[in-house]
This record gives sequence, C-alpha cells and structure tokens, in this order.
Amino acid sequence: MTYVVTEACVRCKYTDCVDVCPVDCFREGPNFLVIDPEECIDCTLCVAECPVEAIFAEDDVPAGQESFIALNAELASQWKPIVERKDPLPDADEWAKVKDKLGELKR
Repeated sequence: MTYVVTEACVRCKYTDCVDVCPVDCFREGPNFLVIDPEECIDCTLCVAECPVEAIFAEDDVPAGQESFIALNAELASQWKPIVERKDPLPDADEWAKVKDKLGELKR
C-alpha cells in the first residue's frame, strides 16, 4: 500500500509533507504534488502534516477520488522530486476549501 495525494492539494501545494518524508517520494508539478508509489514506504508521517488533509492511504482514498491513485503514479514518473519545503502557491488559502478542483490541475 502507498499513500496518495488527492484533489485538496490542487492549487494549494503546501509542502509541509515534504519536510517529514524520509525517502523523498514527493514529486512537484506546477500546482500539485504527488507521491511516487515506487518510493513511498508507507510511514504515514506526511498525513498529519498536510494542512488541507489531501493525503490518504491508497485503501482510504475518499469515494470519487480513486482516480488520484493512478494519477499520482502517472505524474510521479514525469515530475521531478521535491526534497525541501517551499512556500505554498500565493492563493493557496483561497483554494484550500474549494471542492471539485481536478479541472484546475496543471500537468
């Protein structure tokens, strides 16, 4: 089992999770982070650090967001690792509570 970044991260991209990851399994896109399922060691440390509660165990991904499991794997193979915390996107706080953001995802 691996962990998965879901829709709540889109257009926020808080990187608190990156700081605690012992294996640097996060990958960074323009307005979203993903977890590389090949690198994730299921340590759970990132889950509590996410201020928008966007990270779930693969078996616990919320209904309707199951497509993020495959999306994390796909984008992790294309995006570069992020290994240190960065500032969130400038309007992250405004987007934090917005639902149905998949259409906002930039690849």
